[in-house]
Amino acid sequence: MTLSGMAVAFKASTSSVTQQHWSSPTKDQCQYGFTHLSRQKCRKRALCVTAISGKLDLDFTDPSWNQKYQEDWNRRFSLPHINDIYDLEPRRTTFSLKKNRIPLGDGDGSSTDMWNGYVNKNDRALLKYASPTSAGAECIDPDCSWVEHWVHRAGPRKEIYYEPEEVKAAIVTCGGLCPGLNDVIRQIVFTLETYGVKNIVGIPFGYRGFFEKGLKEMPLSRDVVENINLSGGSFLGVSRGGAKTSEIVDSIQARRIDMLFVIGGNGSHAGANAIHEECRKRKLKVSVVAVPKTIDNDILFMDKTFGFDTAVEEAQRAINSAYIEARSAYHGIGLVKLMGRSSGFIAMHASLSSGQIDVCLIPEVSFTLDGEHGVLRHLEHLLNTKGFCVVCVAEGAGQDLLQKSNATDASGNVILSDFGVHMQQKIKKHFKDIGVPADLKYIDPTYMVRACRANASDAILCTVLGQNAVHGAFAGFSGITSGVCNTHYVYLPITEVITTPKHVNPNSRMWHRCLTSTGQPDFH
Repeated sequence: MTLSGMAVAFKASTSSVTQQHWSSPTKDQCQYGFTHLSRQKCRKRALCVTAISGKLDLDFTDPSWNQKYQEDWNRRFSLPHINDIYDLEPRRTTFSLKKNRIPLGDGDGSSTDMWNGYVNKNDRALLKYASPTSAGAECIDPDCSWVEHWVHRAGPRKEIYYEPEEVKAAIVTCGGLCPGLNDVIRQIVFTLETYGVKNIVGIPFGYRGFFEKGLKEMPLSRDVVENINLSGGSFLGVSRGGAKTSEIVDSIQARRIDMLFVIGGNGSHAGANAIHEECRKRKLKVSVVAVPKTIDNDILFMDKTFGFDTAVEEAQRAINSAYIEARSAYHGIGLVKLMGRSSGFIAMHASLSSGQIDVCLIPEVSFTLDGEHGVLRHLEHLLNTKGFCVVCVAEGAGQDLLQKSNATDASGNVILSDFGVHMQQKIKKHFKDIGVPADLKYIDPTYMVRACRANASDAILCTVLGQNAVHGAFAGFSGITSGVCNTHYVYLPITEVITTPKHVNPNSRMWHRCLTSTGQPDFH
């Protein structure tokens, strides 16, 4: 199967997941990240006696359901390791910051080794919590029993499974552009050199760099990447799609690559997992570690992915311009389209942070444009009452109102109909038909948002994720991704984060905060 085929399979699997009606909010139905189910609501529904977790059927009338659920969770979130196919003895790590530590002593010249900068292999972080009364908590069963969801904590280990001077490490950036790509590349190189790795290369233009003739790997070092974080884009270049997985692994084998760091989104993660599985099939000692990249913030379990904060910040500039244009015109309407194929996080957060949006439309919440309770009638009301308005739409919003296209891009993503342009035309036609003058300004900052440099918040996140990716590879893990979940930096199996994209939960507190800010009604 090709890597673009992996993306298609991923998209197909997600559509089947989101259309099912689940009885209880377990991980596999969490298209909204972590959904919530009240105790009262659950007791009203007969289907709540069973839930599906992975491939495990749970019967809540079974006294041991909690133990079975816990065992299944631990199995699913255990991390693949090269010792699953090799019997290797670890060695003491070469990663140490002791030289930067000030010795502690009693003043008599003696010093005590107090540095404790390593993560124990048994360390875990709590992914989520349950409570029958707390807002934002998740209940698994009707009685909202306490269920522990522990995942592996990220960071450097005391023991490693590679000899740094023998390692060849490769970095590849896949998919579209995103603020922070260069920051992650830079930190991966810095951390590899701290371990003692000398042979570091960049694969140009995504997975294409493994098989396209004329594309040569790029030697990387601290000197080469020192200042690449000062600009946007990708120092290595990006592309979508790729060759067959077997051909890429053939290239990895021929190049004698020991560690592969894949920076990309859901589709790229699916490709990284396919590469990992093929390497295991061939019994290659190769660690494949991913770093989650998407400004849409739609990767499951992650608090946020790098580039998202920057995207929201840059989107505010477009919103502010639309606001000034609308407010300065007679019956002015500002319309801003932001990125978000299937998840409306950028539109929601940009609307919240700007405080200038009157209507926010996202893919997760259906709406009508026409009719008494439609968006267009509400725009009439806004022009009558305040004289202007500003509308923010995510690119994937309102697709059910448009003619569907079966075309796909190189990554297997369905090419969406342009709802922003459709909205622009509908607004113009509506106000012309009713004889009301309206001055519409349409702004699409998509490529300006993607291409800019990471802001301070994202730069810090990129730094930690890049460093942790290297720590995970040296710890012997493969087929994992480095992320931040429930404020903790953790490692997760790629297989778990690619089951479905994360979506805005229309019942979440954050979406309700957005509705409170915009003051928009229910458009049905």
